[in-house]
Amino acid sequence: MKRQQFPIRAVALAAALALPMGSAMATNGMLMEGYAAVATSMGGAAQAHDVGNSGMAQNPATLALQPDGTSRFAVNLGLLQPDVKSSAMGTTAESGGDLYVMPSIGYTKRNGPWTYGIGMYAQGGMGTEYDGNSVISAMQGLPSRSELGVGNVLVPVAYQVNSNLTVAATLKFIWASLDMQMTGSVAQLAGYVSPQQTTPSGGLVTQMGSIAQGLTPLDPQTTFARIDFSDDNKFSGAAKATGLGAILGATYRVTPEVLLGASYQLKTRLSDMETNSSGASLGFIGLGPADTGKMTIIDFQMPSVLAVGGSWQVNPSWMLVADLKRIGWADSMKSFRMRYDSSIATNGSVDFAIKQEWKNQTVLNLGAAWKATDQLTLRAGASFSDNPVPDQYVHPLFPAIEKNHVMFGFGYKVSKAGTISASFAHAPKVTVTNPGDANTPPITISHSQNNLQFGYSHTF
Repeated sequence: MKRQQFPIRAVALAAALALPMGSAMATNGMLMEGYAAVATSMGGAAQAHDVGNSGMAQNPATLALQPDGTSRFAVNLGLLQPDVKSSAMGTTAESGGDLYVMPSIGYTKRNGPWTYGIGMYAQGGMGTEYDGNSVISAMQGLPSRSELGVGNVLVPVAYQVNSNLTVAATLKFIWASLDMQMTGSVAQLAGYVSPQQTTPSGGLVTQMGSIAQGLTPLDPQTTFARIDFSDDNKFSGAAKATGLGAILGATYRVTPEVLLGASYQLKTRLSDMETNSSGASLGFIGLGPADTGKMTIIDFQMPSVLAVGGSWQVNPSWMLVADLKRIGWADSMKSFRMRYDSSIATNGSVDFAIKQEWKNQTVLNLGAAWKATDQLTLRAGASFSDNPVPDQYVHPLFPAIEKNHVMFGFGYKVSKAGTISASFAHAPKVTVTNPGDANTPPITISHSQNNLQFGYSHTF
């Protein structure tokens, strides 16, 4: 069937249903509350104690805490289980996106003052999925979903300057991918086209009415449009990007019992996320086939993170740890920008600029470890933070609103060389309400979640 040709600017305006209010989140905005089982059983604190190979993703200077002359191989599996509900106009929709798998693997070696290695870690990402008959899908029979994944290949190097000071860096090769499917009314979506492309008052309805011969002008309150770019791969999305990042870190031993640590994770340098030339579609529901083309997510970046922390070995059995982090959302999440380019040249392209205005986020991580026996170590902790997403910009596809976490776990030496670890982190329910506007009703969103981590480390 011949594809329908009509002004892409009008369709895109109608199809951009509350385009992502950020990206799919983890638990501190879009970042994880901790990486691997040791850190996520001790409040997420990881700046100044040995968290295993996952230190390369947090403070790489902690890698030098492994014994000289040893190598360490570690694997970890994370299971993120969110519970998200959105309510509007007297109905409640529950997200079906309730399990996300995040594996990691790493190898490190210490040789004298040098420690180095390589690893692969899931940095963050999640999403939501709503039934096509839910209010979030405008009850149009087509599902709404979002799914973002951000992963890294990490190459850390640490150098022990003297008996007290270690400095380190991790180079990150990053990939990111995004799927989105969403439906919305013309009236709801009219505010997302970049200002230079906005039509005069009344012109939008006239323009939409001209897209299908023989139809009367379309009602912006009852006409629905859809944006769709998604693939069937469980581990990647239709829009993809690659880039680089880095972490700088250091530890300093104040006394034999007290270690201080700090790290700075630079804002990423990712390329624009892009689908292939026909990997996205825009169209009006029930008014003929959709246009196909390429979607580009412009300058999506993960934020900078400044962290400081300390550990205190109270006695041979007890350790206490604490970190304080500052996540730079205000710099990376001012707005979300997209461009749709039709595969039909005469249909042109359209730009979107969606206000975000996320706030910088402060996170406090507290944890403790008790060596119950020579084989068994028990751990517990908590983290406390504010919600970086302003209520007026939060959206049911991207409810990155979690605040606090409680955590516990254990480590058990199964042999002289091997240790298994596990952790459980729970984020209590947070509820916020987007007040809406003249065209969009208020939406109340709640989000709680569990995070299970399982790991095995082998030193040789």
